[in-house]
Amino acid sequence: MDNYIIIHGSYGNPYKNWIPYLKRKLSIRKLNCIIPSFPTPHNQNYNSWETILLAYFKVGYITENTTIITHSLGSIFIVKFLIDNKIKVKRIITVAGFNRIKFDEDNSLYDSFYMKDNELNKIVDLCEDIYCFYSDNDPYVNIDKAMQFAKLINGKGILIKNAE
Repeated sequence: MDNYIIIHGSYGNPYKNWIPYLKRKLSIRKLNCIIPSFPTPHNQNYNSWETILLAYFKVGYITENTTIITHSLGSIFIVKFLIDNKIKVKRIITVAGFNRIKFDEDNSLYDSFYMKDNELNKIVDLCEDIYCFYSDNDPYVNIDKAMQFAKLINGKGILIKNAE
């Protein structure tokens, strides 16, 4: 059975941005979709997020028929999670994905998620398809960083001009 998991980013949750809209659209199509809630910003680190997502894997929700849709920090998180745990999925769709951006706020919120660029391509052995959406007007993840991330994970880059 195909199923979908949506992973929010830093300072996000299952009820922010475009995530509720996408959940409704998948539900209308009678597709199984879950949206885990990860701690952010308090207790936001790779290990706390990994513990939560491993629970979904252990109960059989993450399989080779799973599509994972990510936003922002959720993108590098899912790449690292799948590589670390050697889990295969059907498809990854990232929105504003990045690796190793330094933000103005506390970078300790991000550092545990980041990987060495030359390790990111290991994801191609664990996923059939990778699509990376990014915009030319994103105030947090500039287009160059998003395009670089897409290239490093061998994803098909898709530019959304003037996204809101």
